[in-house]
This record gives sequence, structure tokens and C-alpha cells, in this order.
Amino acid sequence: MSDKDKKVQRNDGKTRCAWSYAGMSEAYIDYHDDEWGVPVYDDKTFFEFLILEGAQAGLSWATILNKREGYRENFDDFDVESVARFDKRRVNQILKDPCVVRNKLKVNSAVKNANAFIEVQDEFGSFSDYVWQFVGGKPIVNKWTEMIQVPATSKESDALAKDLKKRGFSFVGSTIMYAFMQATGMVNDHTVDCFRYKECNK
Repeated sequence: MSDKDKKVQRNDGKTRCAWSYAGMSEAYIDYHDDEWGVPVYDDKTFFEFLILEGAQAGLSWATILNKREGYRENFDDFDVESVARFDKRRVNQILKDPCVVRNKLKVNSAVKNANAFIEVQDEFGSFSDYVWQFVGGKPIVNKWTEMIQVPATSKESDALAKDLKKRGFSFVGSTIMYAFMQATGMVNDHTVDCFRYKECNK
């Protein structure tokens, strides 16, 4: 077993997924303990992770987590209606702020995705109702013993990514969407000995 797959512990004696220590910060571990893998049904949270996971493409999650507050401020607390109205001037303003990933394609994508997100809400009643159908309405609970077993994509993320692209979303490839599904609890990929595995299953 490689070092990255060894079980690691905080001083509280709880066993966690090995990746939770990769960010080398308390905030990163707190994210693992409090958010990752918890089933989400709130559209605002779904929109937040859609922006953040898209911004992560090619970068580490630690980078995005460190910029999360900057995203919250620049994207009006992830208000989808507000972001959908962002114009070129607002985009250029965001691109000057080092507290976000200053990638023009990614920022423009967030605005484009906000408009597509609203269209999904109009069609399905909520984005939550739309997205949960891809996993049959309940979380997929895996039983991994090592992080190396966790896949980068799945047939469900393939289907979700394909449908989102058809609806005009961008930065929604299967790998990005699998990370999105993990973050929002559509998939429980905590290793079975992680203390959060059973808690997220509740």
C-alpha cells in the first residue's frame, strides 16, 4: 500500500479518508468531516458546487477551497438568478480578483451555466429533482477499502455529463461531474473505515 492510501488520523482518534489530509489544512479536513458526501437537496448548494467543481478543472481542490470565500463574494453568494445576469463588465471585474481562478473561460462558463441551470429548474421544478434522477433518487453507496479503488468517473456521471452538455452547460465533463456527485452526496465514496461513511449513509 502506498503512503497516499494509508489510513491517517487527526488527534481526535477518528479514522478518515486519506485524501482529507492532502490539503494540509484544518479547513480541508473540516470539509471532509462536515460536507463531502452529505446528500444535498438544496438548489443553491448544487449551483455552488457546479461553479466550484468547474473552476477546479486542472487544479487541486485545496486551491478551490482556499478561494471559496472569494467565489462567494464575486458570485453574489451563489445566487443563480443574479449570476445569470452578469454582463461582460462584471466578468472582467471578477477576472481582476486573485481570490478566484482568473480564467476567462471558467468565469464565462459560470454565467452560461447559471442560465442553463434556471432552464432546468423551470423544466423540472428544481435542479435537485433533475439531478437526483441520475442515481435513481437516492445516494449510491460504495464500499471502498482504499482510496485507490475510487473511480474518476462512473456510468452515472457519464450520463449526467452528456445530458448537461446537451442542455448547454460547459465544464461538466464526466470527471468533473463525478467529483460533483461525490461532493453533494449523490455518491458516498468515503472508505468503509472512515468515521463519516456510516454517518453519511444516515
